[in-house]
Amino acid sequence: MERQKLFLEGPITKALAALALPIILGNILQTGYQLTDAFWVGRLGASAVAAISISFPVTFLVIALGSGLAMAGATLTAQYMGAGRQDMVNHVAAQTMVMVAISSVVLGLIGYSLAPHLLTLLGVEPAVHDGALGFMHVSFIGIIFVFIYAMFQALMRGVGQTKIPLYIVAGTVLLNFLLDPLFIYGWQIIPPLGVMGAAYATLVTQALAALIGMIIFLRGRHGIQLDWRALKPDPAYIRRAFFLGLPGSVELSTRGLGLIVMSFLVSSFGTVTIAAYGVGANILQVITIPVMGISMAISTLVGQNIGAGNIERASRITVLGTLIGFAVLSVVGVIAYALAPLIVSFFIPNDAAVIAEAANFLRIMCLAWGGIGVQLCIVSAFRASGNMLNAMIIALVSQWMVQFPLAYVLSKHTQLHAQGLWWSFPVTNIVVALIAICWFARGSWKTTRLTEDDRQTALVSQETIIEDGIR
Repeated sequence: MERQKLFLEGPITKALAALALPIILGNILQTGYQLTDAFWVGRLGASAVAAISISFPVTFLVIALGSGLAMAGATLTAQYMGAGRQDMVNHVAAQTMVMVAISSVVLGLIGYSLAPHLLTLLGVEPAVHDGALGFMHVSFIGIIFVFIYAMFQALMRGVGQTKIPLYIVAGTVLLNFLLDPLFIYGWQIIPPLGVMGAAYATLVTQALAALIGMIIFLRGRHGIQLDWRALKPDPAYIRRAFFLGLPGSVELSTRGLGLIVMSFLVSSFGTVTIAAYGVGANILQVITIPVMGISMAISTLVGQNIGAGNIERASRITVLGTLIGFAVLSVVGVIAYALAPLIVSFFIPNDAAVIAEAANFLRIMCLAWGGIGVQLCIVSAFRASGNMLNAMIIALVSQWMVQFPLAYVLSKHTQLHAQGLWWSFPVTNIVVALIAICWFARGSWKTTRLTEDDRQTALVSQETIIEDGIR
């Protein structure tokens, strides 16, 4: 109760810190999966790094298709928690688990089947093809574990429990650190598996994390109690969650498709550019960790305060969190500019050409990292309030109206060539941050409520927009 009082009535900075710090630490450890893979695979050469770089956008797209359901569950959980509806918190968690498990199996099978064709479409070089295909196949086999654990984290954040996922990630990342070199390079009876070894190590640790998360839910000691009887599908809730979460899936899928389209452009410039893009993408994941933690804390606090009817407090939380996010990433950008070659050499130490190109990419895109902080924080408030259409439209504008057209024109129709790809990043970040600020300032997001008895008002308008669009 004391913790809940802090979220709904206490100092905003203290509430943000209480939620964000465990999330940030957890995300740092979670990134240990990618960093460990990148560290060991980088010692296999540029082709191995390129194989993972090509695989990531494809697997991200498939994961994104099912992520809207977890977003809907987290949003509803936070708002019901703020409204004091523990019965609905438990119901939402159970139904979200059912939907995520089913969708992950379906999407995993689709991704596994289409992987060879997607690599052919991307025009991947022969030296990279086999490693990328194997990595993608193992990733799609394990996608159910990724979905289940992501759902566990999202729901735990919704009820304000951020320390438990931190402990789980700490253990599984340590295990992955031990398994990666063992599977990649082999030892005694274990054969060297190369790039595939990194995929198998991640599969084992993600499966363990998902299992622990489900055990915690079933025991019910940390804000959510799962009952086997509650796992029976509830058609009314499933329809509700589908229409609430569909824009979230479209949003993340749009970002995933944008990564694939960008991969088409990147791959046309050769292996060095692909590897540099992969290194830059890894660095981008790392530097956004603090602001991702802040944005997730904003999401929980905004959702719970809207559920409790504290609309203006939710607005103040978003403004303060956004200012912090902008400041943090701006400072990190200055540091990255100064240390670019040193940072890049951590990922791929033995290839001077890739180090030079990746350092160039890093110095160009870090000029506008503050814009990433702005859009992440504002978009998280939109999602938490139930306005996932806003987040979806921002993603569509970002990828298809700004970044991809700009990257194509600059790289193919100017003297910048590959550098044109890199310059599309800072320009997009600035433009999209300004759009997000203007939309937030309008205040229309404050009118959506998902936990009132007449909650259909909030969702019917969104369902109508989506259904009209489909027709």
